[in-house]
Amino acid sequence: MEGFGDENASVVSPVARWEHDAWRMYRFYLDKATPHAVYRWIGTLVIVAVYCSRLYYVRGFYIIVYGLGVYIVNLLSGFLSLLVDPEHADGPLLPTSCSDEFKPLIRRLPEFKFWYSFTRAFIIAFAMTFFPVFDVPVVWSILLCSWTLLFVITMGYQIRYLIRYKCTLFNIGKQKYGGKKSSASNNVSCMA
Repeated sequence: MEGFGDENASVVSPVARWEHDAWRMYRFYLDKATPHAVYRWIGTLVIVAVYCSRLYYVRGFYIIVYGLGVYIVNLLSGFLSLLVDPEHADGPLLPTSCSDEFKPLIRRLPEFKFWYSFTRAFIIAFAMTFFPVFDVPVVWSILLCSWTLLFVITMGYQIRYLIRYKCTLFNIGKQKYGGKKSSASNNVSCMA
C-alpha cells in the first residue's frame, strides 16, 4: 500500500504489522525447533494424548477421527516413498551390491514436513471437536474396518516397495567414513 507524500512512503495498518510480527515469531521458534527432532516428537505425542483424552471425554466426532486417520496414512505413504521412483528414473539407481556407490534415501516427504503436517492435523482435529456441527452420527465400527483395510493395503504396498529397492525405513546415526562401518548408519542395505 502506498502512502501520501514521498514516493517510497507506505502506510501499514497496526493489524498487518502485528500479524507480520506474530508470523515472524512463529517462524523463528519453528526454525529453532528444527534440529531437535526428539523434543518435537515428544511435544507432538503430548498433543496426541490431549486429543485422545478429549475424544474419550466427549465420546463422539468419529468422522473427524476417520478423516485424521486417512490423512495420516497419506502422510505415512509420502514419508515411506522415494522422491524419485527408481523404475522410472533416468539418472543413477540405488545400489544393489556393496561395491556400488552409496546414495542416500531421499524421501518424497522429509521428516520435518511429516512432523509439521502430522502435528498441525492433530491441532486442527482437536479444534474441530469443539464445534458440534462436526459430530456427525456414523457407525464407528464401519469406519474402523474401512480405515484398517486402507492402512493394511497402503502400508503393505509401501513396505514391499522399500524392500524391492533395498531401502531401510529409518536412518539412525551418522554414516561412518573409514574404520568400522555401522550397519545402522546406512540408508541402503547391502546384499553381498
